[in-house]
Amino acid sequence: MTTEFSGVSWFKSSYSQAGGDCVEVAQLATGAVGVRDSKNPAGPALVFTPAEWDAFTDGVKAGWFR
Repeated sequence: MTTEFSGVSWFKSSYSQAGGDCVEVAQLATGAVGVRDSKNPAGPALVFTPAEWDAFTDGVKAGWFR
């Protein structure tokens, strides 16, 4: 499956620092969520279903990844 990323608005967390190791996230037209490395925006991106993204963000909020 190929995902089209042209015209997508990517954003970083407000916790990101200039020059830091950051990821960028985008809401895709399909409802999926794209994630990419901010230092390599032309590189590959991961694509998650809405349910997968919700499970991940719920885990972050619960402290599962400390």
